[in-house]
Amino acid sequence: MEHTEQLTTETAQNRTPTPSRAQRRGARTHRWRRDSVELAAVFLSVTAADLVAKLVVHGPEGPVVLAASAVALLATALFHTWWSHRHQLHGPPAPDAPPPPRTAAGAGGGTGRGTGGASAEEPLKGPLHAFEETALWRVRTTVQDSPGSLARVCTAFAERQVNIVSMQSHPLPAGAVDEFFVRAPRSLGRTELAALVAAAGGHDIWTDPADAHDLVDVPTHVLALATRTALDAAELPIALRQLFGQCSIRQFPGAAERSAAGVDGHVMRLPVPSGDLIELTRPHLPFTPTEFARAQALVELDTLLGPRVPDVRARLTVPTGADVTVRRADAEDKEAALAMHRRCSPDTLRKRYHGPVRDADRYLNHLLDPRHGQTLAVEASDGRIVALGHLMWDDDSAEVAVLVEDAWQRRGLGLDLMRRMSALALEAGVETVYAVTQSSNTGLIATMRKLAAPLDYQVDEGTLVITAHLAEAAEELPVPWQTRPGR
Repeated sequence: MEHTEQLTTETAQNRTPTPSRAQRRGARTHRWRRDSVELAAVFLSVTAADLVAKLVVHGPEGPVVLAASAVALLATALFHTWWSHRHQLHGPPAPDAPPPPRTAAGAGGGTGRGTGGASAEEPLKGPLHAFEETALWRVRTTVQDSPGSLARVCTAFAERQVNIVSMQSHPLPAGAVDEFFVRAPRSLGRTELAALVAAAGGHDIWTDPADAHDLVDVPTHVLALATRTALDAAELPIALRQLFGQCSIRQFPGAAERSAAGVDGHVMRLPVPSGDLIELTRPHLPFTPTEFARAQALVELDTLLGPRVPDVRARLTVPTGADVTVRRADAEDKEAALAMHRRCSPDTLRKRYHGPVRDADRYLNHLLDPRHGQTLAVEASDGRIVALGHLMWDDDSAEVAVLVEDAWQRRGLGLDLMRRMSALALEAGVETVYAVTQSSNTGLIATMRKLAAPLDYQVDEGTLVITAHLAEAAEELPVPWQTRPGR
């Protein structure tokens, strides 16, 4: 109600007065006189043009008269331009010019709760950008869903020169969660920002530094993630992580009937029509029903479209001169992958799968499912698959693994696959990848070292875990589907 009264008052102040009957009659008289003057000017112009034409055609000084007329017209146009510019710069403002619009820091939008409280006629308490250096923050708080609750938070931001860049609201059964992207002075730290919101009535406050990439509005962001998911089934975990920030994502086969779907604080459970259950965990921030609806829409889109892999490929020339093709692989490549297994030696399979050789074939169903990650295949000119690379999402990291057929080893195929998978991980926002192998697998260790990325080593009972930090080697990594010669 208070917000409605404010809008009504401002509308009344800005409404243009209705002209009286005498003013309307005077306006009609002025319009008639102006039309008469313009008509007389048209007749005068036609007469002058006819006179000049006769002088040019029949007079002895026709060219001179024509040139003089052109000079006179040019001088008149220049004088008119100078006079108009001078009047615009130095003349007084028009008596009916509207006053310049006023702005206020911290104007929120998109909710039904009032943002009023300070009149539009009150002066601001200082310039909006009096400070030189600012920092972007993401602030999330729970407030009462009542008129004026959002206004108190916005007013608190404005008093400390915190500018609200964007804002969205998540309704709850009791209360509401408001999420802000703000630009604050660097002197205002995380603790002071949280205390500012708490003093304005907020609770369960969460703050985190943000960057320019976070400023995309939510509908645009969700549509972009839906597009990526529609093109590639392997993008669903990445889309969920980019939608909700850092969170753990796990998929449990056949668990949809045993667990209830929905939001339980920091845990979100999403059923899949196939019977699987996707579970998201975010310890630092509880989920909201609005976020559950967005995640469920992405999962339903992924299920509706079914397994899909984009048709991307690149040519690679190995040192022996043979040309091979690197492409994405899926479940339809299982028979070709099984044939490659039969051409590999037991030692090669043991180093790749870390277990009995007879179990190697059963891993392919999981590895070739695009919902668990991306699989790259190297295909020879005769159509045989001679190498496989697996990039499997694991929370905020990813596991990489490479298998190269014995007859094609030491030709750079493993390194090329490792570099392409690392580039794909960076493209998806994953900055660390790790490989699990045996400490005796010197080939994989050498391949990881050639990534030119800082490596961490962890050994546990003969199992070696090598973690590569890709951010520092981003410039050395290729475009994922770039055609280039092998090394």
